[in-house]
Amino acid sequence: MKKVAVIGATGFVGTQVVNELANRGYAVKAIVRDASKVEQNDKVSAKSIDVNNIDELSEALKGSDAVISTFNAGWTNPNLYNDFLTGSENIEKAVEKAGVKRFITVGGAGSLYIADGVQIVDTPDFPEAYKPGATAARDYLNKIKENSTLDWTFFSPAIEMNQANVGSRTGKYRTSLETPVLNEEGRSILSVEDVAVVLVDELEQNNHIRERFTAAY
Repeated sequence: MKKVAVIGATGFVGTQVVNELANRGYAVKAIVRDASKVEQNDKVSAKSIDVNNIDELSEALKGSDAVISTFNAGWTNPNLYNDFLTGSENIEKAVEKAGVKRFITVGGAGSLYIADGVQIVDTPDFPEAYKPGATAARDYLNKIKENSTLDWTFFSPAIEMNQANVGSRTGKYRTSLETPVLNEEGRSILSVEDVAVVLVDELEQNNHIRERFTAAY
């Protein structure tokens, strides 16, 4: 049984990733702020860790075959930009220190490109409330591209991955590298359950080693 550590395991995305992994027979170590919030069983164990404690986190990650990070510093966090960037960098350092090679991390859709090479986060209509988080995710993408030690993958979710999409696991999706996947209505949509499918499929298939990709219906 492969062992996978999931960071941010009680979050919107992390919860679904844990479920998907467990349903496929993986042994999951949930890394969270509060382990009491994780329903532990024969496939899922949990540990309370601050991701900025690199030594403690690396110890917890040792022995894992892969790490999936769904870390989010909190959309309402007034220090979101710095906390997301610092937390992401520290997670990356801890994965390396733990000796785990395979690392998949979830960023945002804001760094995807639209017409004329403009990234979504730089468009006039991009919501101000999401800009600090989206900018931090973009800056972290640029940083992780410099990592030649890990077999990393950076996943940008569909533009519309929100609470309204909950409840639909189809197992079907299309992928792209730098531009959003759009449906016939010009929308980029993917349920959070299918985000989990995409991430575990990537873990199993290794189609995007050391690159960013996105997915939608």
